[in-house]
Amino acid sequence: MGRTVSRGVVYGTVLALLLRPGSSRGSIAEQRNRLPPPAHCEDPIEGEWKAHQYNDMWKQWVIFRLEIRRKVGSANELVGTIHNETWAGTKADQEPGACSATVPYRLRVSMPESSGTFIDGKVSFLAPAWKFDELVCGKLPMGFGYRPDHFTGTVEVDRQEFQSVNNDGGRAVNEPTLFRRVRCFDAPTRKPTSQVKPPPFVPPERSDGC
Repeated sequence: MGRTVSRGVVYGTVLALLLRPGSSRGSIAEQRNRLPPPAHCEDPIEGEWKAHQYNDMWKQWVIFRLEIRRKVGSANELVGTIHNETWAGTKADQEPGACSATVPYRLRVSMPESSGTFIDGKVSFLAPAWKFDELVCGKLPMGFGYRPDHFTGTVEVDRQEFQSVNNDGGRAVNEPTLFRRVRCFDAPTRKPTSQVKPPPFVPPERSDGC
């Protein structure tokens, strides 16, 4: 028996494909040039990692942020959140801002139950589900949808970069995505110091009596 697919499901499927970074996003060098200076952390994987891409075919920008922590009690397992901020625009609209004639929408989604592994410098970090966070400006397209991301790759310690590919089971098929670590979670903290009060002043005793 054939299945009847509702119009809403069709819209959702199409827009889930449209609202993705896509494959026409420029070179790794272009992605690298958009990123801030790296943060050098003690742990090789924990921290916040950022990617900033442009899809020329779909006229769409995306910023990914991975908040990655080690799972307590495990040597190799990771936990954390994937954040995605997407806005439509031209190449001149590189930084997220207010909507305009060339920027019809800007939105945010997140994947707070992401997890993965870090073994011998190789990373796998993926999300089982996603949630809509905010329509920053503009109008949310009818039937908006999204596919959870799955990033795999290798950490390059010297550059503090994670050169990955993304596979989401939809339009993203081995899409190169460059992350740079921009924030540490293991910033050194000062050890508390105890302040010892000096003893009260006591005048020396006189040896010649009164």
